[in-house]
Amino acid sequence: MRLVPVTEADDPRLDDYRGLTDTALRTVREPAGGLYIAESTKVIARAVAAGHRPRSVLVQERRVDDIRGIVGEFEVPVYVVPDDVAEAVTGFAVHRGTIASMHRPELPTVRQVIEGASVVLILENIGDHTNVGAAFRAAAGLGADAVLVSPGGADPLYRRSVRVSMGTVFQVPWTRITDWDEAVADLHAARFDIAALALRDDAVSLDAYVADRPERVALVMGSEGDGLSRTVMDRADTIVTIPMSGGVDSLNVASAAAVALWAVKV
Repeated sequence: MRLVPVTEADDPRLDDYRGLTDTALRTVREPAGGLYIAESTKVIARAVAAGHRPRSVLVQERRVDDIRGIVGEFEVPVYVVPDDVAEAVTGFAVHRGTIASMHRPELPTVRQVIEGASVVLILENIGDHTNVGAAFRAAAGLGADAVLVSPGGADPLYRRSVRVSMGTVFQVPWTRITDWDEAVADLHAARFDIAALALRDDAVSLDAYVADRPERVALVMGSEGDGLSRTVMDRADTIVTIPMSGGVDSLNVASAAAVALWAVKV
């Protein structure tokens, strides 16, 4: 790595990190620009361990030694900046002291991701980045073999998703569905039972479903507000509900994913 001191916030070499709190700018740039942002040494280390390559690193002066052991082998610039410059560029206080601009890897196909898997988590139109990150963390911690993200879902590599997931978005194989019919065909060809988590009169309870658990299960979780779409429920093999009490009809999507994944663990 090459240490490059930078003392001015308007230095164009820091453009990858500029205005990271501007939602419109991030939405356009991160997926289309071939990059994503990894925040904190722990997250960057997990990204590198997963084979992802850094474009550059922005690091506060006190954190230089922390990053050296993570990206030292890469021929990338490490921009060393004062705290006030880091905050002025990113738009927020960089408490963890280190941010990396990472090359966005090419996503595999659905068929490639589910090959050999027995439990798959599918997130349909989950728009909240925090919930996406939390769902990935549940998937990693509770034994899901893969995650599929719908076309309209939030970006798992968005920095908030990555941070909330504690870097587990690099640990669990995942890809984005481009066509529901093709994805369903691939899942059925691999002998998955598609279990949609939803409130419906014909739903079976999660405990009953687990009692006669299919060999391969794809759990589908819906969006925070509208739940699962009619399209997805019509393509599901089973509608499953988590029994609730206390007058509560549903859980946060990441919590529901954690409960369902724990229940179907072999």
